[in-house]
Parts: sequence; structure tokens; C-alpha cells
Amino acid sequence: MQAEREKVLRLMKTARGQMDGIIRMMEEDRYCIDISTQLLATEAILNKVNTEILAAHLKSCVADAKTDEERNEKIEEMTALLAKLMK
Repeated sequence: MQAEREKVLRLMKTARGQMDGIIRMMEEDRYCIDISTQLLATEAILNKVNTEILAAHLKSCVADAKTDEERNEKIEEMTALLAKLMK
């Protein structure tokens, strides 16, 4: 992965910490809206991580493809992934 490794790892660790906090909130039977708010914040971090990883993929794997066939294969992979993201 060519993404800014330290940045991505930091964000992933933050998301993991938030998930641990959400689990504690649920175990403590905290207010549903507070739990949902934390879930949304965690989703936002994970979306940011995914954006970083996909941007790095475009900048390296796709841009550095040596042949048109390889480049088209990478583009098809991205197209399939974007279709999943749009569901």
C-alpha cells in the first residue's frame, strides 16, 4: 500500500479506539443517540481511510501500470469497487 502509511495507521487506531468506546457505551446501556453519533464518527474515519487508500492506488498502481492491458485491469477493479461503494 502506497498510502501515507503512518496517517492511515493512526486513523485506523483511532477508529479502533472509537469502536472500543462504543462497545463500552452499549455495555453501559448509554443513550442510543449518543451511540449512533459515535458510530457515525467512526464511519467517517473509516471512509477517510478508504479514500486515502484508493487515492494511493490511483496514484501508484494505476498510474504506474506498464501496459494498456494492465491499466485497463486496474481501472476495471476500481470501477467494480466504486459500484460496491455506491450501493
